[in-house]
Amino acid sequence: MLKQVAEGVLVHGSEFLQSNCVVVQGREGVLLIDPGITRTELAGLAHDVRDLGQPVVAGFATHPHWDHVLWHEAFGDAPRYGTARCAASLQALLSTRDWQDRVAGVLPPEFADEIPMELFGLITGLPGDASHIPWDGPSIRIVEHRAHARGHAALLIEDRRVLVAGDMVSDVLTPFLDLNAEDPIADYFAALQLFDGVADEVDAVIPGHGSVGGAGQLRERISRDRAFVEGLRTGGAPGSAGGTG
Repeated sequence: MLKQVAEGVLVHGSEFLQSNCVVVQGREGVLLIDPGITRTELAGLAHDVRDLGQPVVAGFATHPHWDHVLWHEAFGDAPRYGTARCAASLQALLSTRDWQDRVAGVLPPEFADEIPMELFGLITGLPGDASHIPWDGPSIRIVEHRAHARGHAALLIEDRRVLVAGDMVSDVLTPFLDLNAEDPIADYFAALQLFDGVADEVDAVIPGHGSVGGAGQLRERISRDRAFVEGLRTGGAPGSAGGTG
């Protein structure tokens, strides 16, 4: 079921870790951000989109972890975008002979048989200097950073004042750092600073996992996550890289 967050911005929830797919309505069709997770849920999402009377005209993956790069044949062959670094990470994975085994190793066992791999990770990288998603709909600014995963991007739907945060500022998960990065703690602090910089332009934030929050909750989550990462910097337990490695 789709729930409206702002004009032309709707959320579809998954049973897995309260995952959120964001549907943005444009002039000729919809943009799907991070659709997931099971075949049944994806088919249900396709049905709900058809009920809107619009086709899927584009997709976007906020980062290259498995639960953000799924697709379903019912969405059609619309272009699926990500940052250049996101696409490069996926291309490197898909070029290995054992990529399916590697992905299978990080899937949750209770959902593994229901997660479609047929169209997994087929992301087109946008130019490195791309500031917005190229599509015929509301202006969506790309806020790329290096926290959590290489090529991660939050999306600011500017006219709707909605921030699609990817796997950041969740109210159900603590920060997961990219331990493959040269300086994951500095990367995370820098990303939170970027989120601080757009907070005045946001009335609603949609995390990749968890509940939709208002402007005040966004600032609270930024502060909480900053305190968590500061704890890691001063000697707490390390974060987890997550994803497919």
